[in-house]
Amino acid sequence: MKCPVCGEDCVQYAHELIDGLNDVFAPCNHCEARTFNKNAPLTDTSVPPVCSCGKRFIDAVIAHVYIIMREEGALEDRAPLKSVGIPLVHPGFAMANPPYLPEKSLVLLSKSVTAPIARRLVEEIPEIRGVVKDRGVVPGLSDIDLDGLPDENELLAGCDVRANVFFTQEEPVVIYKQQSVMHIEFPRGYDPKVISVGVKIRHFQPTTFVDALSGAGKLGIIAAFLNVPHIIFNDAWYAAAYWTAYNVRVNKEHIDSDGINILYDYEEMKAHPVVTEPRKIAESAGGNQHIEVYQGDFRQLPAVLPPDVDLTALDLFEKRQRAKVKSVLDDWKQRVGGEVFIP
Repeated sequence: MKCPVCGEDCVQYAHELIDGLNDVFAPCNHCEARTFNKNAPLTDTSVPPVCSCGKRFIDAVIAHVYIIMREEGALEDRAPLKSVGIPLVHPGFAMANPPYLPEKSLVLLSKSVTAPIARRLVEEIPEIRGVVKDRGVVPGLSDIDLDGLPDENELLAGCDVRANVFFTQEEPVVIYKQQSVMHIEFPRGYDPKVISVGVKIRHFQPTTFVDALSGAGKLGIIAAFLNVPHIIFNDAWYAAAYWTAYNVRVNKEHIDSDGINILYDYEEMKAHPVVTEPRKIAESAGGNQHIEVYQGDFRQLPAVLPPDVDLTALDLFEKRQRAKVKSVLDDWKQRVGGEVFIP
């Protein structure tokens, strides 16, 4: 599949990615697993070699990053190894052992990196997929009041699109996102939100399910896997809405529709990063399941919803603000009806 960020064929359909999970980070008989103390500076400045199978242990890759960043003056001589940044593997899934990384399998999120250094990392380290400048923010919308533009980190080199794989009682769900503009989420093997959505759908058997704050679409796609006839996604942040639609396409094998038409390209949506009035940005082309994706303020979404919404998931960031949460839930019940829950 064509990646909307780099334009290359670096995105796979769900079944293609899942079929390779058992081997993607597995070592061969010749791979070496040398570990380093992440809280201490690296003393050996020789570049760890890549195995003949094309993989390296993750510590060796981070050591290579450290060596280049110190050569470029981005790190002090006594900086600990962990100061290079946060390594985000692609694909991400719950693993029992540390990974041996193949080519283009790591997105680095770093506070110390510059654009020239990022380009060198991508050019010289085969495992690096992309390098992102960490500005110390949580990218995307975190306030339902939509005050100002959301924060973003910055892609400096390569491509920062990566996938996470979430295992459910049905099929695994593959969720792609551009990491610089969406918050970090990594599967841990147990996902309360996944479980919550499954329990609610099995109990209420909805005909129409609304994922009103969809993020990258995980919860609504689970609803599709559970054969809900009509699923409506929505998010005000352009990246969330777009990747929701894209992820419906990625997981199409287990969705009973004839594909999905994405009505705007990524750059078009980036020009309007936050939208209040809901606009439809994608819709299924046919089949037994009707999928719709909107970009807009979820509080305005009732204006375009059908009258038969049975179940709504409101995945609010502000879950600890009880009075605000209660007000949102009460308003939704009054205006939309059906059951509503916070996963």
